[in-house]
Amino acid sequence: MSFASLGLSSPLIKALGDQGITSPTPVQQEVIPAVLGRHDILGIAKTGSGKTACYVLPVLQHLQEDPAAGYREPTVLVLVPTRELAVQVHGVFEEFLPALAGRFRCIAVHGGVSINPQMQAIGKADIIVCTPGRLIDLVAKNAVKLSSISTLVLDEADKILNLGFKDEVDHILTLLPRKRQNLLFSATLSDDLSSVQQVLLNDPKVIQISDEKSDPSDPAGAGDDAELINQLGYFVPDEKKGPLLRYLIKNGDLQQVLVFASSTRMVDSIANKLRKNNLDVAAVHSKISQTSRRDNLAEFKAGTLRVLVTTDLLARGIDIDFLPCVINYELPRSPKDYIHRIGRTGRAGAPGDAISLISPDEMHHFRVIQKKMGKRVKMLESEDIDLHGY
Repeated sequence: MSFASLGLSSPLIKALGDQGITSPTPVQQEVIPAVLGRHDILGIAKTGSGKTACYVLPVLQHLQEDPAAGYREPTVLVLVPTRELAVQVHGVFEEFLPALAGRFRCIAVHGGVSINPQMQAIGKADIIVCTPGRLIDLVAKNAVKLSSISTLVLDEADKILNLGFKDEVDHILTLLPRKRQNLLFSATLSDDLSSVQQVLLNDPKVIQISDEKSDPSDPAGAGDDAELINQLGYFVPDEKKGPLLRYLIKNGDLQQVLVFASSTRMVDSIANKLRKNNLDVAAVHSKISQTSRRDNLAEFKAGTLRVLVTTDLLARGIDIDFLPCVINYELPRSPKDYIHRIGRTGRAGAPGDAISLISPDEMHHFRVIQKKMGKRVKMLESEDIDLHGY
């Protein structure tokens, strides 16, 4: 199937071709025509399935047909849970906007940076990609009006709700016109999401691609791609996790390793110790400036940074093809977050490794995660590994 058969305009098809994208993914085949048909959408699709383009392309096509935005009155609103995802989605819009001869503008607005430049730039924007809290701040300062929004997108809606943004989203909905198209995308179909979709969506097209095996009972829609992920665990006491991590990276000559920890304090501690052991490392978490986070992530995605240590902030907010290795230095609280973490690897048909360092106190929780996941993880002892010098 081609993109032309989905009903996209020639300029957008050419832009896709210029990027070497010739065939739509399964979820794109289903969603794009439905969005072009002005239907409300509930799309259950795991990260990496191509769902961002599912709404970016038809939304841009609609912009060519609809009235232009007024000053400080955008017509497209995309809500996302994290700053990183806001930047990522904005980047996808920017890739295709030149195909429309520069007629439209998109801006990403989020916390972590000064609000003043955003207040100035948002005046001429047709599309705003934003986190809920910063959008409410901009509305309160009269920097933007939401009365002309014709399309609302909630991307990673399950994560928005999990991070506690429901009150902010409810408030934003009161500011929008009643007549609009609503596009709701999520990796899971939770009870919270079900209640939100009942309020938000009007006779929606529910699209869940069977090829992706995104079962609503699956805590993260892991699907068959989970088979591409080689999961491995090590029994290790807490005090030896650091040396074991350094041993695995150095002895295995691991490159482009994403390490997850549960707190900003632990992330900084891990990164500092790796740095002292002459490893090229950076950290990303909520207490690091947005500029530093963006730069560190860009270096890691480009392959010029060997190790990136992070919290669950990047469990979904990072999109890297062929990321070879993810290491759980600490387990997340939720089985969903575990699956999202390891789902950073084993993408685009390429295998990847997901390694978990399991202390005695974490063993019960890891059994719960494996039960929820429906898959047993091979466990190895670390006591026979010579960690001297690491």
